[in-house]
Amino acid sequence: MLKTLKLTALSVGMMCAAQTMAADLTVISFGGANKAAQEKAFYAPWEKAGNGKIIAGEYNGEMAKVKAMVDTKSVTWDLVEVESPELSRGCDEDMFESLASVDLGNKDNYVKGAISECGVGFFVWSTVLAYNADKLKSAPTGWADFWDTENFPGKRGLRKGAKYTLEFALMADGVAPKDVYKVLGTKEGQDRAFKMLDKLKPSIQWWEAGAQPPQYLQSGDVVMSSAYNGRIAAVQKESNLKVVWTGGVYDFDAWAIPKGAKNAEEAKKFIAYSLKPEQQKIYSENIAYGPANTGAVPLLSAETLKNMPTTPENIKDQVQIDVKFWADFGESLEQRFNSWAAK
Repeated sequence: MLKTLKLTALSVGMMCAAQTMAADLTVISFGGANKAAQEKAFYAPWEKAGNGKIIAGEYNGEMAKVKAMVDTKSVTWDLVEVESPELSRGCDEDMFESLASVDLGNKDNYVKGAISECGVGFFVWSTVLAYNADKLKSAPTGWADFWDTENFPGKRGLRKGAKYTLEFALMADGVAPKDVYKVLGTKEGQDRAFKMLDKLKPSIQWWEAGAQPPQYLQSGDVVMSSAYNGRIAAVQKESNLKVVWTGGVYDFDAWAIPKGAKNAEEAKKFIAYSLKPEQQKIYSENIAYGPANTGAVPLLSAETLKNMPTTPENIKDQVQIDVKFWADFGESLEQRFNSWAAK
């Protein structure tokens, strides 16, 4: 009996020691509903499995904070959620650790572009054409209809900026989704996009915050709008707002590890954990953003899948944002757009 008690005490001691050894991870996200979904899908199950505590923080994407930590060798964040353009710039500036050693299983199971040298996309969101079915006699099928104010009268909502807006303008003018950046990379293509915007300008109501398109659509201020797919999905139960996936522009939010993070190896394990199909499934059930690991798709209900940007039928005619293009042309095109919009 005494021997049994000693063994039990030893086992408990070893378990406690193992839990003590598991590093606490400071994980920084963009907050809101996205963070709430991450807590359910990633943080809580990770902790429950005895992997250590997640200290969840949030920020607004300020790369200056990450750069300051890295430059002064005072990194307090272990993992940070970043958008693709910031990830690309951070990689170029050597702000993030290499993730080549992260075990992600079969890389063919990921949405194209999810895995890069120093970041791994863990969900996909899309900017799409959304419309109020109560305000239109027939359903639009793409950006050409968005530009067709004769057959689809009413105001249009567009994000006040060059990014996405120029892509949509070219697709409205007949450019195939797969050719958008090839055309937009030329001066003629850029002029063509702005010429299309000239045609629509009198009918445009600009938006800047993601919450505005569903508000504009529900109030009837606009009959169609570009919008973030998750924002539309969030209000579909209480409205007749619908999404057209054709011509959507999709992007990843990715995990990155700041260079010099104290718990980099543990953070890599967490990244791999968050990309497992089971965890991806829980995430997508809690917010209408698509799993980066396509292995999660068969685990999701048909009802959930219809709102996902990553299902084969929804993603097939979308465009993946070209991060290099916007790194090269973003500043000049945004300046040109601002001058054009101010006229």
